[in-house]
Amino acid sequence: MALGRTPCGRTARAVHAAAAALLVLALGAVGVRGIAEPGVALAFTALIALGECVRITLPGDREQAPIGAAGALAYALLGPLRGVPTAHGTLQVVAVTGAGLLLGRLAGLALPHRPGQPHRRPPWGDPARRDGAARRLLAVGFAAAVFQPLYTGGAVDRFSPAGPAYGAFLTTVAALAALCDATLAALLRRSGGGLRFPAALEDELRSLFGIGSAIVATGMLVSLAAGEVGLWALPLFCTPLLLAQVSFRRAAAVRATTGQTIASLARATEVAGYTPHGHARRVADTACALGRELGLGTRELALLEYAALMHDVGQLSLVEPVPDGATALLPGAEQQRIARLGSEVISRTGVPRQVAEQVARLADPCSGPAGGEGPVPLASRIIRVANAHDDLLTAARGRGVGEAVGRLEALEALRLGRGRVYDARVVDALARVGGQTRR
Repeated sequence: MALGRTPCGRTARAVHAAAAALLVLALGAVGVRGIAEPGVALAFTALIALGECVRITLPGDREQAPIGAAGALAYALLGPLRGVPTAHGTLQVVAVTGAGLLLGRLAGLALPHRPGQPHRRPPWGDPARRDGAARRLLAVGFAAAVFQPLYTGGAVDRFSPAGPAYGAFLTTVAALAALCDATLAALLRRSGGGLRFPAALEDELRSLFGIGSAIVATGMLVSLAAGEVGLWALPLFCTPLLLAQVSFRRAAAVRATTGQTIASLARATEVAGYTPHGHARRVADTACALGRELGLGTRELALLEYAALMHDVGQLSLVEPVPDGATALLPGAEQQRIARLGSEVISRTGVPRQVAEQVARLADPCSGPAGGEGPVPLASRIIRVANAHDDLLTAARGRGVGEAVGRLEALEALRLGRGRVYDARVVDALARVGGQTRR
């Protein structure tokens, strides 16, 4: 069993319910009043649907549809089209966005399945897709609710579409919509993954400086350019964003190669008989759960998992294996030597340098700097507690001690070294999350 808290999902259900209610209201309103500028609505629906078919995967296994998101934002901020005022309004923006999301997902399911790729779920059966769709509808609805009433009511008429004031107004609305989306994403990740809200929000805000800024800029450019060139602005300004997605896919391929390297190194100590089967994975699971409990963000958790998986690589330098691979039971100097040797190996594999640094310091005393190298990184302190916890549990099982008693014994042993050998905050976090690991 993976270590961590069971999410209640109340926040996710509330967000989904709000998005569903907004979509039903929008579809009902469009059904009663009819579609304003149907050709324009169809063009933006097609663009959003296309964006759903060419999604990308961001760090942290988060999927994003940049073209679809930019298209929906552009429609929410659409004012005049080739100098002619539009009158689609807020609810039609939501209806078009919802239709594009559903059509895009259905079209994606109809595409041929590639070998080695996960089987596609129906659009209503994928929690991540439901979260993303709910966020999109609410964020786009927010942008449209701010912009469209002011535009259709004539309040924006005093700004020239070619002047800086109009651009500044669009930028403000788009920035607020991006902040709304980031907040919703953080709430959903907190509900579904146990990540602390401040850490989740920090991750989402940081992502705005990557693909998020490109989405916002493209949405604003399309809405502005449509005033001069009409619907030709859609392919003209979305093509650079499509090319950017190619770069993100290449980066994802590099991350996949890094993951394969890490998995091979993590398995090497088990195959060679230096550590018990599954030890590295259990330590990584425990370390990640502790990291979430202590408020680490997605990037920090990814680096922590890498380091935890490879924390025992230094054992390959030993002439004789440590009994049961239990390095936590060795003298401190020997633990530090193994950690330094492992760090040297890791630094030559092409993984981020922080991973090698975390492994190098994981056996240093937590009570103060070692050798003038500065404070021990939090990730190193987390891995040390997670590793010791699994070593102690393995030793207890070897003595025939029951699982529940073994966990209590392991936690008590860690508490004896609390503040001296093991970081007090990390030990306390382990006590809070319950120390549940996969067998």
